[in-house]
Amino acid sequence: MDPEQQRARYLAGTEGAPPAPPPGGYRGARREAFAPAPAPTVAPMPSADEPQPSASALGWIALAVAVLFALTLLGTLIAGGTDLLYGVTMLTAQLVVVAVVIAALFSPQARKLGAIALIVTVLFNVATVGGMSALQTSAAGSYQGAKTADQKHAEGYPGIKGTDPQETLSQQSLEEVRAQSEELFADIRTRLTQEFGFTWVPVGDEDLRPERNGYGGESMLVEYTSAAWATEQPVQGYARKQEVMAAIDEVVVQHGLWNLYSFNDPTGSGIDPSMIAKLYGSDDPRTQHTWEYYTENYPDPMRFYANIYDLSNDQDGGFLAAREAQAARTGEPLEGLQLVVIASGVLGEADRDEFETKLQEYPGFE
Repeated sequence: MDPEQQRARYLAGTEGAPPAPPPGGYRGARREAFAPAPAPTVAPMPSADEPQPSASALGWIALAVAVLFALTLLGTLIAGGTDLLYGVTMLTAQLVVVAVVIAALFSPQARKLGAIALIVTVLFNVATVGGMSALQTSAAGSYQGAKTADQKHAEGYPGIKGTDPQETLSQQSLEEVRAQSEELFADIRTRLTQEFGFTWVPVGDEDLRPERNGYGGESMLVEYTSAAWATEQPVQGYARKQEVMAAIDEVVVQHGLWNLYSFNDPTGSGIDPSMIAKLYGSDDPRTQHTWEYYTENYPDPMRFYANIYDLSNDQDGGFLAAREAQAARTGEPLEGLQLVVIASGVLGEADRDEFETKLQEYPGFE
């Protein structure tokens, strides 16, 4: 077949298309050469035989210190040394460990080991291990603190440190103080009712509080606080208050006590006037909201107090609020006269024999 006919055969049905290029192409035409993009460069993997960069010495130091401190804490826990865990030495060591760990965390090469050391420190520190030790010794009932055998023995001393036990045995007993205070109250109430027309109400109940022996334990002695007596009528006016206290003074002297002593009077008490004003509302007895008188029967233990509360001298309402709060607790009248007896370090008659027997175990104690 003629070449032109063969070429026309392939071009049949191409009406409207651009003419085919002549044989051999257009003059001056050339094909653009496109080079393939270079392949990305991949860094070679390090050989297993090549040495790797190691963590800094600081990281190993932080980890070693944290582990060593944790082992020390655990050893102290197993030994039951609760007191040692909370000692100054252990707390100081804890601060040193924390400082080293923090320093490691700020070093890029030591950060990994520093993080491990931090975890160890968080899990095992004075607070957590100390708490575990306290719970263990408390549950076992084996906590003894740092007391020696002699100190534990001293805790059972029946008397009071600094007080001659023979004085305790020779002074009034609890029962004698109670009986004398009741007689004293009765005579004062009778006298004041006759002279001033007062009526009376009891306030509170008798209270017995164990006395500490000064060696870390409780003695066999108690502090006695009587039930108080209060007038149902207010006692107001300077002259009337003086008359009431004068009558009480006569009765207490008849019962073997000393004359009454005024805490609130700056001329005789020796207390700084500013302190008197703070305690009693003023440094002038004529304008004070509280009068406080006192006496005792030394060398016996009984102490007697007579207080007058006067709301007419309340300057700003603060004293009224205080008295209302007190009355809500005890049920006592807001104002008027109150009488009470307190005796410290008294021994019950039923405990006298046991007291003397126990004293034999403490020669030289006083």
